Parts: sequence; C-alpha cells; structure tokens
Amino acid sequence: MNPALAAKAYATAANTALKPETGASEAAPGAPDFAQMVTSAVESVVESGQIAEQTSLAGISGKTDPVSVVTAVAETELALETMVSIRDKVISAYEEILRMPI
Repeated sequence: MNPALAAKAYATAANTALKPETGASEAAPGAPDFAQMVTSAVESVVESGQIAEQTSLAGISGKTDPVSVVTAVAETELALETMVSIRDKVISAYEEILRMPI
C-alpha cells in the first residue's frame, strides 16, 4: 500500500462519515466541528500526496531535481504518518469510552 492509496481511503472514509442524529444537540456557534476538522486534515494529506506525485512525475521526466522529489515525498510521508497516529489515538479513545461502566 502506498501513501496515495491510503490518502484516498481516508478521503473516502471522511466522505462517508456518520452524520449526527437529528435530535442531537448542536455545538456552540463558532465551535469547530470535529467532522470538518477531520475532513480538512484528510484533504490536506491528499493534497500533499498529489503534489508529491506531480513532483515525482516531473522528476522522472527530468523537469525537476531529485532533492525536490525527495522533499515532497518525505513531506507526504510525514503527513500520512501523522494522520495514522491521530487515527490510532481516536480509536484508542473510543475503545476506552466503550470500556467505561455505565
């Protein structure tokens, strides 16, 4: 699995995220929406992957230097690793909530 495929998977997951129930209380005005924050982060990682892909293609055709290619790929890798780390923390927090006694 490469970073671009993983980023697409996260983007798909963000687009199919569960919507809040109709009777759920609304967040305070001006408060950041968690779904929007996740969507924004995923879009940022996808955009970074697309830039790295374009830079890699330019490097293959000799239109850019190898340092730019390595830098773009490293930035994408770091962004994806950060996203995976955040995902793992969210899942861990969710599992901890599920273990709480009622």
